Amino acid sequence: MDNQELQAWVEKVSLAFFGLPFRHQAVFNARLRTTGGRYFTKSHHIEISPHQLAVHGREETEAIIKHELCHYHLHLQGKGYKHRDADFKELLAKVGATRHCRPLPGAARTLPVKYLLVCRDCGMTYPRKRRTDPRKYACGRCRGRLKLLQKDVAVHAAKP
Repeated sequence: MDNQELQAWVEKVSLAFFGLPFRHQAVFNARLRTTGGRYFTKSHHIEISPHQLAVHGREETEAIIKHELCHYHLHLQGKGYKHRDADFKELLAKVGATRHCRPLPGAARTLPVKYLLVCRDCGMTYPRKRRTDPRKYACGRCRGRLKLLQKDVAVHAAKP
């Protein structure tokens, strides 16, 4: 599927589910990996991930198109178009759009937990992926001071 077919598809979905025309541009963006699509408030254009179409098919991609069209139509009408707005949530339910897209396989990059912040008073631990200055934080349970520990570090004794 190319951008022209996507444009026609978005226009068709807009008329069928919203009863309003889509008058801007819809394109594929292959750089979208962790999100299914994007709506731009300044240009009113929509970008859709082609990977979602390839991996999850037309049904999931149509749900993503509906989601982005909810942003589009509500924004143009001056209503609440953000995820937290009641207007947005109501329109999502009405048209059968998804709140979140399904993740792509291998798309989630999580860093391993390498550090621990440990409370000096109560012993509460807070796992961290990056090094943090413990002087900037306090324990959430008792407000005690924290110390930083590095996890899984092999301590090698000096060989004689």
